[in-house]
Amino acid sequence: MNMQIPGLINLECKDAVATIVARLETLLKENGIKIFSRIDQAEEARLVGLQMRPMVLLIFGAPKMGVPLMIKYPSLAIDVPFRALVWESAEGKVWLTYNSPETLEQRHGLKESPFGTMVDVLKAAV
Repeated sequence: MNMQIPGLINLECKDAVATIVARLETLLKENGIKIFSRIDQAEEARLVGLQMRPMVLLIFGAPKMGVPLMIKYPSLAIDVPFRALVWESAEGKVWLTYNSPETLEQRHGLKESPFGTMVDVLKAAV
């Protein structure tokens, strides 16, 4: 599988999807980052009679930081809150995938780099 998708960061994980998701949720909460949604894609597939490898999407952010940015850069609201996908590949490897901060900054014309804490938390989860 090609892991070089423009605009995305893919971090290989050492643990199972459920373990990485639990660790990430804990780290987000510890850093005062709100989890808006947790979507278990594999469970949703199962509910409609389909099978897929483990895959969980987390949507999270820090409204005190994000809202002022969305006021200044309204188009940012299409990509914020931040998203992270934890998934298992056909080869059995687990990955954590998220939008490249540089891509988001370029796409929306941000003059500052506001995603440092989010990226640090994501990297710590793997």
